[in-house]
Amino acid sequence: MVRFAHMADVHLGGWKQPEMMDLNFQAFEKAIDICINEKVDFVLIAGDLFDSAYPPIEVLKETFAQFKKLSDAKIPVFLIAGSHDYSVSGKTFLDVLEKAGFCKNISNFEIHEERDEIIVNPVVYENVAFYGYPGKKSGLEVEDIRKIKINDSPGLFRIFALHTTIDFVKGDLPIDSVVANELPPLDYYALGHIHVISRKDNIVYPGPLFPNNFQELEDLGRGGFFIVDTEEELSLKRVDIPTKDILPIKIEIDNALMATEKIISELEKYDLEDRIILLRVFGEIEEGKTSDIKFKKIEEYALNKGAYFVLRNTHDLKVKDVEVEINLENSDNIEEETISFYSEQSPSEFNKLIPELMKSLSIEKQEGEKNDVFERRLIDELRKILKF
Repeated sequence: MVRFAHMADVHLGGWKQPEMMDLNFQAFEKAIDICINEKVDFVLIAGDLFDSAYPPIEVLKETFAQFKKLSDAKIPVFLIAGSHDYSVSGKTFLDVLEKAGFCKNISNFEIHEERDEIIVNPVVYENVAFYGYPGKKSGLEVEDIRKIKINDSPGLFRIFALHTTIDFVKGDLPIDSVVANELPPLDYYALGHIHVISRKDNIVYPGPLFPNNFQELEDLGRGGFFIVDTEEELSLKRVDIPTKDILPIKIEIDNALMATEKIISELEKYDLEDRIILLRVFGEIEEGKTSDIKFKKIEEYALNKGAYFVLRNTHDLKVKDVEVEINLENSDNIEEETISFYSEQSPSEFNKLIPELMKSLSIEKQEGEKNDVFERRLIDELRKILKF
């Protein structure tokens, strides 16, 4: 039968730090080399090759070079768009790769509104029939998938590539999902989108090719993909992609004035050479404020000791609540008085943005406006204020 590589959620260009962006791309390069050395019949990418529909030119140049290596080795690539590299207009740089002859987008479907159906047609390669449907922003593909009917290809090995959430990997996430038992009966389901390594029968998530954020680095350590062999019965071989060793360090802080030396003292206990340091700082600060922690000094120390890069997470680091007492009898505007008092007690450049943020958060949903449109409008307004 066939032997192929199933990967997803590569997210090239996703990391903003150059050092981490390089590692992300190195993982992709290693995956391509492994596919060539393993002489797979083809590579299947189940969405989010890129982190955006319009990646930077440098990312594109490097990606083209890797696809050319596969082309030279006569290994075809089949793919679908994911929620990140999907565009409402339907035009993305995946089209450029396809027009260059480096891949084939297997999303081939017809929408029949009168029957409320989506007919997905096969893309046939040798003895394999590929079916694909792209991921979309905000999980909008889920409702579409419920309408899908397959234009069947009996006698061929049938693969369905989807970039979506299947119910058994949803967990506690408050998102819509596709019920596994309601999928059309095919031979293999190549999934992407949820960054977990999971298999239920022939429905497979390979996880990200490289961890995409702090939490994923903590949880996964490294990325990878599956090599699928259908020679006798369906068998999967997990291929982990080694990059840099991860060193997670968790430190509880209650005194911000002494925190810098405490963290450096903790780092002194470890060999930091060529490792990614995941510094998770948590706790409730009773003395000082967050800005008293000299993270730049901490990072310089780690880098001077040979660390590859330092990522920090202060999400669970809180400042002890300030009790605000305001004389309501003399206050015509409790909101303004509260902001003013808080700003005096906790001076920060950020305080200047609070009134604008409060105003933007009071934006109301317009009549007939869809939830995802309202959310995007609200987020766009917040980005303008925060300038990111």
